Amino acid sequence: MTAEIDPKELTRADFRHFLAIPTRWMDNDVYGHVNNVVYYSYFDTLVNENLIRHGVLDLDKSEVIGIVAETRCRFLASLAFPEPVEGGLRVARLGRSSVTYEIGLFKEGHEAPAAFGRFVHVYVARTSMTPVAIPAPIRALLDGLRVRDHVSRI
Repeated sequence: MTAEIDPKELTRADFRHFLAIPTRWMDNDVYGHVNNVVYYSYFDTLVNENLIRHGVLDLDKSEVIGIVAETRCRFLASLAFPEPVEGGLRVARLGRSSVTYEIGLFKEGHEAPAAFGRFVHVYVARTSMTPVAIPAPIRALLDGLRVRDHVSRI
C-alpha cells in the first residue's frame, strides 16, 4: 500500500543526499525572492550533480541518459539571494526505466523545507531516445537514495 506524505511534515532527516547551492544575484525577482523558475534549475543541479559525482553519468559519453519527464514544486517559504540553499535528495519510486526523485530545498540551518519538488527521469538510449532499463550502476546508486514508495501531496 502506498502512503501519502505531506511535504510540510518533512525535515532534513528525510533526505539521503545533500548539496549546498549558492544563490546568485540574478536568481531574485523584483519581489526580492528567488523566482519560481529558478527552483527547477536547483532540482536539475542537485539530481545531476549526484549522478556525475558518483561516476554514473558522463555528459559526453554515457550511452544511456535520463530525460526529464515531469517536474513539480510546492513553495512553502521564500528563498532569497544571498542566502545559500541546501538541497536534499531522495528517491520515492524506482521503476524499470524511470525514477521519481523528491527534493527538499532548505534555508541554511533550517529543518523544514522552503520548497518541495518532484523530478522524474526516464532513462533512454542517447542515440534513439527510446526508453531503456536503468543501467545497474545507476540503479544501485538510486536504490541507496530510496525511501519507501509513497505519494506526495504537492
